Amino acid sequence: MTVRNREGEPVDPVPFAVIAGSAWLLCLSFGPLYLDAFAVPWPRGLAISTAIALLATVWAYRRYVWTVDPVVRREVPAKLRFRQICYGAIVFGVVFLVLSVLVFARGV
Repeated sequence: MTVRNREGEPVDPVPFAVIAGSAWLLCLSFGPLYLDAFAVPWPRGLAISTAIALLATVWAYRRYVWTVDPVVRREVPAKLRFRQICYGAIVFGVVFLVLSVLVFARGV
C-alpha cells in the first residue's frame, strides 16, 4: 500500500510511523503513572494519555503524510535537518526535565 499526500503524490510513511509509535509508547508508558502522582485515578489517567497519544498521531499524520511535499525534503540540506533533530531532542529533554521538577516539587 502506497501512502499518498493530499495531492496524490507518494510519501515516505516512516517518519509518521516513528512519531506516532513513539507518542503511543511514551504516553501509555508514563502518562498514567505521572498523572497518578497528581492523584488522578488510573482509568482517567489512561483515558487522558490515550487522548494525548491520539492527538499526537493525528498531528503526525497531518505533518508527515497529508501536507508533506516530497520535493522539499530533497531540497533541504542534511545539515539543516540534523540541526532540527538536535533542537527537537533538546526541547524533548527540557519538557521531561520540567515534568520531573513538577513531580518532585509536589512530593516535597
